Amino acid sequence: MRDSSRLTRRAALGLTAAALPLATAAPASAASAIGGERLARDGIQAADASTLPKKLTARSWLIADHRTGEVLASYRAHQRLAPASTLKMLFAETVLGKFERTRTYRVTDADLADVPSGSSLVGVKPGILYTVHQLWQGVFLRSGNDAVHVLAHMNGGIAATVAEMQAKAKDLQALDTHVVSPDGFDHPGQLSSAYDLTLFARHGLHDEDFSSYCSTRVANFPAGGKKTFQIQNTDRLLSGAYGLRPYPGIIGVKNGYTSHAGNTFTGAATRGGRTLLVTVMHPANGGNEVYKETAALLDWGFGKGSSARAVGMLVDPLSEGGATASPTPGGAKGAPGASGSSASSSSDGSSPWPMLGGAAGAVALLAGGAFALRRRRAAAAAAKSQELDGS
Repeated sequence: MRDSSRLTRRAALGLTAAALPLATAAPASAASAIGGERLARDGIQAADASTLPKKLTARSWLIADHRTGEVLASYRAHQRLAPASTLKMLFAETVLGKFERTRTYRVTDADLADVPSGSSLVGVKPGILYTVHQLWQGVFLRSGNDAVHVLAHMNGGIAATVAEMQAKAKDLQALDTHVVSPDGFDHPGQLSSAYDLTLFARHGLHDEDFSSYCSTRVANFPAGGKKTFQIQNTDRLLSGAYGLRPYPGIIGVKNGYTSHAGNTFTGAATRGGRTLLVTVMHPANGGNEVYKETAALLDWGFGKGSSARAVGMLVDPLSEGGATASPTPGGAKGAPGASGSSASSSSDGSSPWPMLGGAAGAVALLAGGAFALRRRRAAAAAAKSQELDGS
């Protein structure tokens, strides 16, 4: 999707007011030491950086073990960058459990009125009756902002969904993330980090529906009446499109692109009973580069990095017993840019993004509205997690 700053009146009223100007990157936040002090540093973090792929151009990247949460290597893990559609992982984790897959919904003009101009679209049309299952296919396979906005309106509107997403990010301890729109489209202040996006992927893959959707390669989408058209997953490591071969063992999860953010991608693959997660943000070149750098990191993780000592951890959600992570007082210190070096960071102990006014209600909604449905899925999700991790 292309960058656009034009918002309709509905979108302007619905979206959260942003505190930062539109910027490709922002300094690491006060939460930068979440996951370990080394992840706050400004250089490559690895037990032996000499074994890493040599041509990594991304402004930020991270590779972690899905089962243990160990971060095997990283570069500027907490650097805040525009996430593009990878933010849809957080949207899915927030809304996916709200509605049964078989529920139907007839789309109205109002549901699509606030989709930003230049968005990626799956082709949702007013007047057509869709199942929730089909709308989620549109979100995951085609990164359709039109499908996102329909589901957000079903969920109480854009503003309510943004508030819930911010509350969900706080629960996941993804404190580098500031949500402005549910679709990940470029808006002032909409930022995340390689660390946070990897948190979203790790937690999302424990959900059976999330895992199923992000690994789906093709599907048939309603075109009106009895007609359908085929949609293909835009994850090129999954589909093998644009000259790439499908990555062995790939299981998703989400790619993103805007002319402002450039390319972003979080991928997961399983090999030999082990699942690895990789996030790559803003490589120097477009096209396939984000996928090539992801594949290179996965190859390293399954090969030379298979016995690498952890340099940090993906923390657990607060709602699942995760300990509250605190910034390192005074920040880490060292020579920027060197392996094992660091950059100073704020350490006031507060979240860099105050919770939205409606976030307290959003927390209650998250805890209550989806609880019954998710309980029914708990056993299946646990089994799926064991399958992914080979345990």
